[in-house]
Amino acid sequence: QVQLVESGGGLVQPGGSLRLSCAASGFAFRMYAMRWYRQAPGKERELVAGITSGGGSTNYADSVKGRFTISRDNVKNTVYLQMNSLKPEDTAVYYCYATIGSWGQGTQVTVSS
Repeated sequence: QVQLVESGGGLVQPGGSLRLSCAASGFAFRMYAMRWYRQAPGKERELVAGITSGGGSTNYADSVKGRFTISRDNVKNTVYLQMNSLKPEDTAVYYCYATIGSWGQGTQVTVSS
């Protein structure tokens, strides 16, 4: 069965960095685009970043452009989200999504001093 397991979340001070990972299994990872979403308390889930199956094209929400970088390793079946210059408004649960139609369980990111 399809499994997506996120890791790398935690508590970080404003201006800090985190790298999220999403390890995929149970499907042909290299054939599918991947995305990161986030959901803050009381808000709807929003798209943060996406990457094509081969990794050649990426897209970002305006709120994270220039600060976040999505990447993937099709040998390790893993997608990453490098988050720099973090702000308190980046606080949310971050979810990995495979365009086969599957979600990870989420990882909490809290940006606070």
